[in-house]
Amino acid sequence: MKRTETRQVKVGNLEIGHNNHVIIQSMCNIETKKADEVAKQILSLEKMGCELIRVSCMDMEDAKAIKDIKKQIHIPLVADIHFDYRLALACIEAGADKIRLNPGNIGARENVEKVVKACKEKHIPIRIGINGGSLEKDIHEKYGKPTAQGMIESAKRHVQILEDLDFYDTVLSFKSSDPLLCIEAYRLAAQTFDYPLHLGVTEAGTTMTSAIKSSLALGTLLNEGIGNTIRISVNGAPEKEIPIVKELLKDCKLIQNVPNLIACPTCGRTQWDMEPAVNEIESYLQTVNKDVTVAIMGCAVNGPGEAKHADIGIAGGVKEGLLIKKGEVIKKVKQEDMVHQEEEKLDMGLLVKEHLLKLFHLKMNSLIQ
Repeated sequence: MKRTETRQVKVGNLEIGHNNHVIIQSMCNIETKKADEVAKQILSLEKMGCELIRVSCMDMEDAKAIKDIKKQIHIPLVADIHFDYRLALACIEAGADKIRLNPGNIGARENVEKVVKACKEKHIPIRIGINGGSLEKDIHEKYGKPTAQGMIESAKRHVQILEDLDFYDTVLSFKSSDPLLCIEAYRLAAQTFDYPLHLGVTEAGTTMTSAIKSSLALGTLLNEGIGNTIRISVNGAPEKEIPIVKELLKDCKLIQNVPNLIACPTCGRTQWDMEPAVNEIESYLQTVNKDVTVAIMGCAVNGPGEAKHADIGIAGGVKEGLLIKKGEVIKKVKQEDMVHQEEEKLDMGLLVKEHLLKLFHLKMNSLIQ
């Protein structure tokens, strides 16, 4: 899909904007000063597919820790700073690849000039983050509530400060906990600015609510060609975020090498305990970086048809299960083939399922090698 063309900025080894692919971003939830713990979390996120990581910078100890963190990781790092320009300077000196900072919130113009000068010298972009819940007092009073127009007006103020200093390596974000407001704000931003846009729904909640809100807002925007980096915020461990954003980008045809899992919702025809098998295979597929379609079906009514175009699939039935590859049944597992005399009292369906899962993993390994 062609993206809305914007300016291009470089963050470490990443090129953001223009017509480049959408970058997956996340944020650590560990105090940045705990450098080794933070680095360990980032390495875990890297393996899952995170391409850009943000850390909070609350004090000088956090800022100094960035140097140690950078030595241990392989993806660019964004330092999140609020109000204190000295923290921004310290993070830049420590090796941050990008800073998240609103220039209108760090005091006198001379403070902004110092930060911009340091960013120019090291070719570090600045992300201006507009949040619908924290607009300037006069803008909130003008519109009476968070609005897309108010968010754009706020962004213009911060952007103007940077442009007056001849700084254009800027990324913008327009976040709200209201997905419909996000859609409106980002659409208006895409019409107003030519800077890259970082997509996100803020305070999105639990895994379930975040997945729904983010899919509504960010999926809509992505399908319109809007957005250059993306984070799906989830309450809790950031490792929860990456599978959701990869699934969203895959379904928008904006990412490759992400498995596609097809699983029926189960009904009265289902003769085996599907849910544990689906959960196991879903977890396994999150470690696979390949365009492969996997179908897990509950019965013989829809199973063979749904699995016809899958690379590999499982279909359970009464007293037997099928392992399907490219629409062809390659293995039929019957209960009597699996049960030894001493196992006669065990759950036959469970034995079929476990044997199928073992076969599935063997076949999947051969597909992805």
